[in-house]
Amino acid sequence: MKHIEGVEAVNNQIELLPVSAFDDQIRIAEYRAIYGDPSISIRYAVRAIPPIHIIVKNGHVTLEGVVANQMDKQIIYLRANSVPNVFSVTNDLQVENS
Repeated sequence: MKHIEGVEAVNNQIELLPVSAFDDQIRIAEYRAIYGDPSISIRYAVRAIPPIHIIVKNGHVTLEGVVANQMDKQIIYLRANSVPNVFSVTNDLQVENS
């Protein structure tokens, strides 16, 4: 990337998450909670690459991606918070055109 014209620096923050059956169970439960909501799944789950990314590290969930509006962001956050055994949910979803 740093060889591309106009790029002055590259800040590599890629992190390899530890293998954890506990985190895998949370990730699956989060996916089902979020994409199981008909109002969410019809807009986001049918895409080739779903725009909502669920990152789980040591029981802590981070939601990243882009959603259409503030209401969807709130619904997704509430659904993610409803999953048992999750220590925290950070909602880093961005709203389109804002």
